[in-house]
Amino acid sequence: MTTTSGRVSAISARNAVALVFALNGFCFATLASRVPDLRGSLDLSNGALGTVLLSVAVGAMVGMPASGHLIERWGAGAVVRLGAGLDLGGLVVAGLLATAGSAPGAALGLFAYGVGAGVWDVAMNVDGAAVERELGRSIMPRFHACWSLGTFTGAGVGAVAAAVGVPLAVHYAVVPACGVAVAMVASRRLLPADTRGDDETTPVSSGGSAWLEPRTLAIGFMVLAFTLAEGGANDWLALSLVDGYDARHWVGVLGFALFVASMTLGRLGGPIALDRFGRARSLLVSAVAATTGVLLVVWTGVPGVAVIGIVLWGFGAALGFPVGMSAAGDDPARAARRVSVISTIGYGAFLAGPPLLGFVGNQVGTLRSLLVIAIAMVPAAVLVLSVRKPQPSGSSA
Repeated sequence: MTTTSGRVSAISARNAVALVFALNGFCFATLASRVPDLRGSLDLSNGALGTVLLSVAVGAMVGMPASGHLIERWGAGAVVRLGAGLDLGGLVVAGLLATAGSAPGAALGLFAYGVGAGVWDVAMNVDGAAVERELGRSIMPRFHACWSLGTFTGAGVGAVAAAVGVPLAVHYAVVPACGVAVAMVASRRLLPADTRGDDETTPVSSGGSAWLEPRTLAIGFMVLAFTLAEGGANDWLALSLVDGYDARHWVGVLGFALFVASMTLGRLGGPIALDRFGRARSLLVSAVAATTGVLLVVWTGVPGVAVIGIVLWGFGAALGFPVGMSAAGDDPARAARRVSVISTIGYGAFLAGPPLLGFVGNQVGTLRSLLVIAIAMVPAAVLVLSVRKPQPSGSSA
């Protein structure tokens, strides 16, 4: 739906952004769901597989910093299409060359996928922030919940494909092609770039690098801590339950599923708290909940209490990244660059988090290594003050 002037309506853009988020998650799960087959095709050890998969993170770290300038030049919709195309091309190359037994070739394809995922991620968050401004209420966490729902769908398709023996190269070509085709269409319903700013409500900085802005960096490091809370659970929660509670493997996986479900529910309901209590208060409670949850999982040793801890941890980790994206977009004139910077800093947790927790785990045990997350939430609880919306000129804070 468009307005009489031909401009995309906020409701139409909202639906398009939600779909683009879901499809981004769908493509990610397409990759992740067939990692065992990727390892088998290349005949790699777990360590060598980790090196190949690292190319995805490296690609994302290349794409994210550049995405702000690309969005300012071409608009979020065009950059989503660029990222989606790179995602598809990268997965096709990775599938074909993995099947041919070429680890370097597969890594090259995964690098291209990572670049695409990085620019796509920033572009959809920039437009999500624009939709929030248009609607005048919090909605970004629900977009991130759509991403989670997309991963569930992609993982389900991947499980079926693996069960019936669909070749890796076919899966990596056909399934993401369907998702990317829909994303290409949906991206044309995104809001156009708005770089005018609002002199009455936001302090616009027309020049200088966003990497030198104190508020942007504070938000970035807050997001880094919350991303560590999310990524730490993704990488280590199931294994921590197996090692620390002597749980069976399927119980560990079930614990991780409970975390993901809790985080998704937190993102669906989070806007209610954000609109009622504000960003800073909501994130302070989130930081406390995540810290409490981790401590319950690590210290109690009681499975029933650990379940409560996992739920608190999931709810606590839910809002940090999406609220950081909203805060980065408060000033439309600098939104693309700030989202790019904050995404890059936050994504650093996915790069540094696994080896950091692994190193600590070697010293104190897998379960107790999770205390790193609780420690990281202490400065995050202070940095949540940075997400408060800038006050109108001349008003008191």
